[in-house]
Amino acid sequence: QVQLAESGGGSVQAGGSLRLSCASSERTFSIYTMGWFRQAPGKEREFVATISWPGTSSYYADSVKGRFTISRDNAKNTVYLQMSSLKPEDTAVYYCAASGRAFSSNLVIPSLYDYWGQGTQVTVSS
Repeated sequence: QVQLAESGGGSVQAGGSLRLSCASSERTFSIYTMGWFRQAPGKEREFVATISWPGTSSYYADSVKGRFTISRDNAKNTVYLQMSSLKPEDTAVYYCAASGRAFSSNLVIPSLYDYWGQGTQVTVSS
């Protein structure tokens, strides 16, 4: 079983930045396509970004394109989400996920991911 743990969430003013981290203790972390999703209270889980192994390709939701950057450090078994120019509508619990499927732009569906972290709260105030 792959175990994922998110960190780096918090509260920021609109226009600010945060960097989220997702760490795995499994050496097999590097075989997975990784993704970030978010979920606001009462809403469906929403795709944010995904990155291939070893990290040569990435894909973003239109709502975050140009503001968020996904990256991974395979030696550290860690994936990151750098968030800039944050908006109040970015407020949500952010989840890290791992998929055994090869990277493609169809990996925007939560059901295609096999493992999930517990989530980290991001709150953006106006």
